[in-house]
Amino acid sequence: MLGALCGTWHPKSRTDVENTAGPEVPEGERITAAEVQKTSPWTFSMGYRFQPSSRHFVGTVEQVQREITGNQIQNTYHLFDFAIERQLSSRFSVTASLPVVLAYRNQLYAPKGEYRVRGIGDMTAGVRGWVLKPSSERRGNIAFGVSLKMPTGKPDSTGAALDSKNNPIIATADQSIQLGDGGWGFALDSQAYIHLKWGFMAYETGSYLFNPRDTNGVASFRTRPLEAVFSVSDQYLARGGIARAVPKVPGLIITFGGRMEGVPVRDLLGKSNGFRRPGYAISGDPGFMYTRWGYVFSVNVPWAIERNRRTSVTDYQAHIHGDAAFADYAVNLGFSKRF
Repeated sequence: MLGALCGTWHPKSRTDVENTAGPEVPEGERITAAEVQKTSPWTFSMGYRFQPSSRHFVGTVEQVQREITGNQIQNTYHLFDFAIERQLSSRFSVTASLPVVLAYRNQLYAPKGEYRVRGIGDMTAGVRGWVLKPSSERRGNIAFGVSLKMPTGKPDSTGAALDSKNNPIIATADQSIQLGDGGWGFALDSQAYIHLKWGFMAYETGSYLFNPRDTNGVASFRTRPLEAVFSVSDQYLARGGIARAVPKVPGLIITFGGRMEGVPVRDLLGKSNGFRRPGYAISGDPGFMYTRWGYVFSVNVPWAIERNRRTSVTDYQAHIHGDAAFADYAVNLGFSKRF
C-alpha cells in the first residue's frame, strides 16, 4: 500500500500522454526501457513506538482516585521493530520482523519495585499478496497476509522487589512489559486502498494474532489462585482513514483516521485461562508521510478517545472487575528504504 500512498492514480488517454510528453531528450541522457523495468526487490524498514501509560480504567470509567492518592502505576514502553521484505513478484512478497523492547514499570503493590526489561521480542515471518496486480492506473486494491509468530522473546523477565511483608525477593515483571508471551501463534492481516475524488485516498489496515496456547506457566505473583500464571492472549489492531498529497510539496502526504487495538476477553482458538487484562483503546490517528530519494519517513500520533478495560475470564469467575492502565497517546515513527 506504500506505493499507492506515495503515488497518484492517473488513468490517461493517448492524447493526455502526448500532451505531457515534454521536450526532446538527447540520446545520451535518455533512460532506457531496461532501466525503467529494474526493480528494487528488497525493502528494509524500522519502526519505533513510544507509549507511556498511567491512567487507570475499570470498564470505560477512569479511576481518578488513583492519581489523586498517588498510587497509579506508570508504564513506559519503547518498541523498535526491524523488518525486511523481499518482493517475489509484483503481487507477492515475504517478510520477517524482529522487535526490540525497552520497558519500565513502577509497581506500587506487592511484589513492589521498579522493573526494567530489555531484549528482543517475538519474531514473525510471513507472506503477503495483492488480490489484483498493482498498477498506477488501478483505482484500488486489497492485500492479505499470513505470518508465523515465534516465541523468541523472554516471557519471564524478573526484577528485585519487596513482598507483602517488605522482604526482598526476585519477582516476575508484570505481563504488560514482558518481552514475549511464550507461545507460538499466527497472524492474519489485510491492507487496502481506494482512490477518491479531489486527490483523496481511503485506506485500511488490520491484523489479528491468534495465540492457541492457554497459559505459559510463568508465575504472575498475583494473590488469586486463578491468576497464578500468565495467559497467552490473542491481540488485534484495525486502522482506517483518508490520505492526501499536499499540493506544491512533493513527497508529502497527510493522513487522518482512527485505530482500535486491544486484547479480547476470550481467544478465538484455545482456552483463555490465567491472568490477562482484556480491553481496547480507540484513538484518533493523525500523521504524515514524506518520501525523498527512495526513502520513506512516517509519523503517527494516536490520541485515545475511548479506553475500556473489559472483564476477564478470571474476573467473571471471581465476580470482580479488574482495572488496567492506558495511555493518553503514543508516538509512532517509521522509516523504510528499497534497495
